[in-house]
Amino acid sequence: MQQLVGAGLRIAIDDFGTGYSSLSYLKQFPFQILKIDRAFVRHVDSDERNAAIVTAVLQMAQQLQLRVVAEGVETEAERAFLAHHGCPEAQG
Repeated sequence: MQQLVGAGLRIAIDDFGTGYSSLSYLKQFPFQILKIDRAFVRHVDSDERNAAIVTAVLQMAQQLQLRVVAEGVETEAERAFLAHHGCPEAQG
């Protein structure tokens, strides 16, 4: 993976927070992009648990200097919440 990064490719960890993606991957592999799974993005503007999780992930990503993309953004309220908390990139 280091050779790929050295060649200018950017590597993303997809569906962060679910399935096989885990915090240990952030330590083991040279990711530049973190994609937050839609399970946490859905209703992030009104679900306190999702909001807490997403906010924590965004803070961690900022400390690790990772670009973050939120998956499954379906409403303007979700997009606005994410942008306000430092995640301007989203997928619908």
